[in-house]
Amino acid sequence: MNKSSDLVRQHATVTRERRERQNGHKSFVLCFTGLSGAGKSTLANAVEEQLHQAGRRTFVLDGDNIRHGLNRDLGFSQEDRGENLRRVGELSSLFVEAGVITLVALISPYKQDRELVRTMFKPGEFFEISDDLISRI
Repeated sequence: MNKSSDLVRQHATVTRERRERQNGHKSFVLCFTGLSGAGKSTLANAVEEQLHQAGRRTFVLDGDNIRHGLNRDLGFSQEDRGENLRRVGELSSLFVEAGVITLVALISPYKQDRELVRTMFKPGEFFEISDDLISRI
């Protein structure tokens, strides 16, 4: 919920569709979630490397890196973890709008927080890869 009623959403003439057409690929989010040490960042970086070599526009949003900057004001309470994920979700949606394949690697222990982020995206734009799947790779 916005604290100001004076906000007006701006619409650019360069659309996501135009960016995707120029890039030659769709944009979406791959969200690697799980506990510390599960291999989220390692796998996200490996996948990014493969996509980059294939000529795709990519970016990794790593949970630790995000907490050094954008989310440095947050702790690790359940409420702060939810806000951390919400902010990363909003940032990811901007990257997707920019036509970028976005790989997110962060600890996200609460299903309700992940489901909230999922609602920020259309079907086929957000894919969650959990630590139980990562451990089988």
